[in-house]
Amino acid sequence: MSTTTARSVFASRAFSLFFAGQALSYVGDGLRTIAIPLLVYHLTNSASALGVTYALEFLPFAVFGLVGGSLADRIDRRKLMIACDAIRFSIMVLFAIGYATGFLTLGGLYAGIAVMALAAAIFMGGQASSIPYMLGKDRATQAVSALIATEQASVLVTPPLGGALFALAGPLPALLINAFTYLCSQASLALVDDLGPDQPAGAPTLREICADIATGFRFLWRDAAMLQLTVLGGVFNFFGLMTAAVFIPFLKRDLGASDVAVGYALGIGAIGALAGSVIAGRLPRKWPLGRILWIAYALDGVLFIPVVFARNLPTAVVFLALTNACVTFEIAQIVGWRMRIIPEELVGRVFGAVRLVALIGTVPGSIAGGLLADHFGARVPIAISGVGYLVTALAVFPAMLALRRERR
Repeated sequence: MSTTTARSVFASRAFSLFFAGQALSYVGDGLRTIAIPLLVYHLTNSASALGVTYALEFLPFAVFGLVGGSLADRIDRRKLMIACDAIRFSIMVLFAIGYATGFLTLGGLYAGIAVMALAAAIFMGGQASSIPYMLGKDRATQAVSALIATEQASVLVTPPLGGALFALAGPLPALLINAFTYLCSQASLALVDDLGPDQPAGAPTLREICADIATGFRFLWRDAAMLQLTVLGGVFNFFGLMTAAVFIPFLKRDLGASDVAVGYALGIGAIGALAGSVIAGRLPRKWPLGRILWIAYALDGVLFIPVVFARNLPTAVVFLALTNACVTFEIAQIVGWRMRIIPEELVGRVFGAVRLVALIGTVPGSIAGGLLADHFGARVPIAISGVGYLVTALAVFPAMLALRRERR
């Protein structure tokens, strides 16, 4: 494990190499983030189909995060993450070939999205354990903030570019570029000497995987503040995905946005997300987590209200950007806090348990949002999402005493 005391996370060669590969992946992911939903929407003209798309991204990610945590705590993380990127590279190549030859179907897209989500879950298990291994726990929040800031910086450019590319040439350029970036990520990881663990135990048996999953859940259950925060995250994700699932139909049907305008809307929204991640990395550690999150959640809910009533694209985009700032700020603070308080040898397993509980709400949220949008219009699930989020932030959060008193 790294013992360097340099302030910058980039003083670590391992993290710098890892960061370079992820930065390139974020570019490809940004293009795919708009290309795949637009492709699904153009194939089906259905918000429900988009809801299923998001559900297929989050359900395997949540479930297989449990296995990813077990693997990350036991086997060579560098090789594990390279294998995950190889799977994602292969799926994107198959998508590109299928689209170019006319054989890509909605069912094929759904299957590929689910496999990619599975690989992403295992990759993230390795990433969560690798960051404190490379840098130490004290700089975990700084590293997470740097990764999120870079991801959002790429989103400033890639969705507008992706929207323009989609309008001119369809999804093929985005699919090919995303495949190439996964290849670059594999190369960067191959150059890292070691991502842990110190003494890999080898691939776990089924019994060991089950024991590891149980260990992760026991740790989560016994830490009152983490449990409350994780359950709260599940509720917020339910409401958040109701909006995410209908974002494209809302912009296109209600606000008259073109494919290019959708890309620009996502890019502008990323400005706020980038600001939130930067602020999270600079906030002094002495501020109590509970108080920080209560302010961020309440502000997030209040700023979303104008989106519910927006009648033009600029208003919706500006306030979505402001809420994005709150969301990425919250994520960076929460992930960094978890990395600080979880013992290094348990990071993967506990993160797997946390992801399952926190992300399970995304599946019913995305499906409910799509169904409501198709039957009543996209503004209805957005309104429900906004009211639910605000009530949870202002009424439910204050009742969670362990989280409010959290000082670690």
